[in-house]
Amino acid sequence: MRDEVVAAETIASDLLREQAKADLDVEQVRERARRDRDLMDSGSIGDPKQLQSLQHELESLARRQSDLEDIELEIMERVEGAKAAVVQLTGERTEMEAQRAALAASVAEQLAEVEAERAVVAAERSGLATGIPADLLGLYDRIRADQGGVGAAPLHRGRCEGCRLQLPPTDIEAMRAAAPDAVLRCEECRRILVRTPESGL
Repeated sequence: MRDEVVAAETIASDLLREQAKADLDVEQVRERARRDRDLMDSGSIGDPKQLQSLQHELESLARRQSDLEDIELEIMERVEGAKAAVVQLTGERTEMEAQRAALAASVAEQLAEVEAERAVVAAERSGLATGIPADLLGLYDRIRADQGGVGAAPLHRGRCEGCRLQLPPTDIEAMRAAAPDAVLRCEECRRILVRTPESGL
């Protein structure tokens, strides 16, 4: 967007210079025509041929002035269009910058919330970890590192909620017979399985 604004401003600046040149050209023709009319009106020229030549020149200057004024008008219209484009693009750029600033503020706010939640969870985890045997905690951390941050998953109606696969009946039977404090593992994803009333054991 910044490049588009710069391009529009450059076009407007070039057109303003072109308009200034057209204004100067028109003014020069007008001044020449004024001098010629003043000379004719002064009565100082008595030669009919000179008067006729001067009259032709005035007619030529009038045509030239008309053509230059048409060009001048066209350039003025283009200048107005270019200025309008600059205003529009500048407004769009300002709006985009405001939106970007608002998004950045929103992202920063969300990151702060996530960081605060992470700190709370880390404190809770630290408190819970004190009651877990070191070897089990080490196993959980290794699995979590290998499985995208999820080291344990609920066992729900015979299905591992980590890999979402149904466990074979033989595995279910073995888990059903396991001691209450035994560490259950999914044979597919190797995550620790957490028993719940909905486990189906």
